[in-house]
Amino acid sequence: MKIQLNTDNHIDGTESLTERVTGMIDQQLGRFADRLTRIEVYLSDNNSPIKSGPHDKRCALEARPRDGDPIGASHDDEDVEKAVRGATDKLRTKLDAWVEKQRGY
Repeated sequence: MKIQLNTDNHIDGTESLTERVTGMIDQQLGRFADRLTRIEVYLSDNNSPIKSGPHDKRCALEARPRDGDPIGASHDDEDVEKAVRGATDKLRTKLDAWVEKQRGY
């Protein structure tokens, strides 16, 4: 499973950020690695760098299953780490449901 990080113009996609985000996603979603080809991560700053607030950063995740349509989830929070954590929690719930549905067939 490949993890691909994309950022907007207001978030610096440094190697350090990539490693932190990849580690968080791998820890939370690694058990689905054999069922997914990749996870795309989109990080953005909702209010630009001038303002900050409780829902300033957005993380949108898109999981690409080997057999099936993409599954997505997103979360807004005050910083990138919390946004990634929230989005991975939501995506994990969706992937659990998807796996259960696959087993039912």
